[in-house]
Amino acid sequence: MSVPRPAAVIVLAAGEGTRMKSKTPKVLHEVCGRTLVDHMLAAARGLTPERLVVVIGHAREQVGAHLAETAPDARLVVQEKRNGTGHAVRTALEAEGPIEGTILVTYGDTPLLRAETLAVLLERHAADANAVTVLTAVVPDPTGYGRIVRDGDGAVLEIVEEKDASPEQRAITEMNSGVYAFDGALLADGLRRIGAANAQGEEYLTDVLAILREDGHRVGACVAADHAEVEGVNDRVQLAFVRRVLNDRILEAHMRAGVTVVDPAGTWVDAGVVMEPDVVIHPGTQLRGATRVRAGAEVGPGSTLTDTVVGEDAVVRNTVADGAEIGAGATVGPFAYLRPGTVLGRGGKIGAYVETKNARIGEGSKVPHLTYVGDATIGAGSNIGAACVFVNYDGVGKHHTVVGDHVRVGSDNMLVAPVTIGDGAYTAAGSVITSDVPPGAMAVARGRQRNIEGWVARRRAGTPSDEAARRALAAPETAPETAAEGAPGVNGADPAAR
Repeated sequence: MSVPRPAAVIVLAAGEGTRMKSKTPKVLHEVCGRTLVDHMLAAARGLTPERLVVVIGHAREQVGAHLAETAPDARLVVQEKRNGTGHAVRTALEAEGPIEGTILVTYGDTPLLRAETLAVLLERHAADANAVTVLTAVVPDPTGYGRIVRDGDGAVLEIVEEKDASPEQRAITEMNSGVYAFDGALLADGLRRIGAANAQGEEYLTDVLAILREDGHRVGACVAADHAEVEGVNDRVQLAFVRRVLNDRILEAHMRAGVTVVDPAGTWVDAGVVMEPDVVIHPGTQLRGATRVRAGAEVGPGSTLTDTVVGEDAVVRNTVADGAEIGAGATVGPFAYLRPGTVLGRGGKIGAYVETKNARIGEGSKVPHLTYVGDATIGAGSNIGAACVFVNYDGVGKHHTVVGDHVRVGSDNMLVAPVTIGDGAYTAAGSVITSDVPPGAMAVARGRQRNIEGWVARRRAGTPSDEAARRALAAPETAPETAAEGAPGVNGADPAAR
């Protein structure tokens, strides 16, 4: 049987969520890269409803602004006075006008609910020709939930909220998920007839079921295969629970698609992450946002990538990356920090204790260690020596550095932007480069070395250094190796430290 397309899905997201003890509205708390309400909306979209309606109330400006960005396809309805679930649905119907067909009602704090489970509910509702079908679950501990009361034949008699339930009713373990499939016209009629004579003084949506049954209409139930799906989030403990379950689901799907996750318990992956076959994820790794990891790449251990693309067969170790692009066959880390705008070319390298920002590093180029590269373009096949700084900020504005192809930047260089180092050029170790370097030139920008003989004996007499120096001076002299003054390689001038 094909899944009937619902005429509308109404998501109730107006509650305050006081047990979260948070300035953030409950439905905007995030798990696995999406807010609670966005997870529910994703499941609802899987049913291709004709209308998607979200009822908001508490923190309406904040929730509304978020949904305007993430769910432009949803109609937002404000429940001015939060007077129960029945009142919330009635508010939605009054705003939308008459709706013919099946209306699915669900909540914005049930992120584990799958589109597949909702589809089964719709199928059962249509097959049994019910006026309303409630999604239920049998749970180990139903505390806090409404209980499903059935007759001797198993038909649903009513749903009793816990505060209104008798001790015998509280012992029932089949609970109401809060998710219903209604006949639209019958729902509208039932909502006009419910009252607020209960412990909370609110209009309960559950009362509509009793009204429809009294009118002779069929009230059915569909038991969810996994009770975890209908778990709502009311506090931080439940938030952690759904995060764990959802993360396990995400990892299982990736592993079944050909990804190796070495330690699922210590790996966290957002719902929007894409990974291709033969990717390997090592322990302690977090993949966030719209991160994409292409075939054969390895990420981790101890890496956090956000909105980052990792190319085929690349290796990323102990790295934090945000908005970066890592080319095929490239290597990153350990202990690297790739900030937004970093693009590392095919076969390139960003090594230990390197930070990059708004930097394009060409194919095969290397920034091996202890270096900051900011606001720069580096060509192909170049090498940046250890302990270099691309000096991009003058206290007012940011400036750009250009390093050409096959350049060798010496260790402990300061490249003061704006500056260009031409193709094939070298810079000597310890240089402060403030002017452009022509292609093929060697730039030396440092003071000439001067040795002050006898300084330790005069200024540090009696120290271990003085004693070591005296012993060395008293030893037979040996002829040191020398090189031509000023030639590349003298006193560390060779820039090709790797």
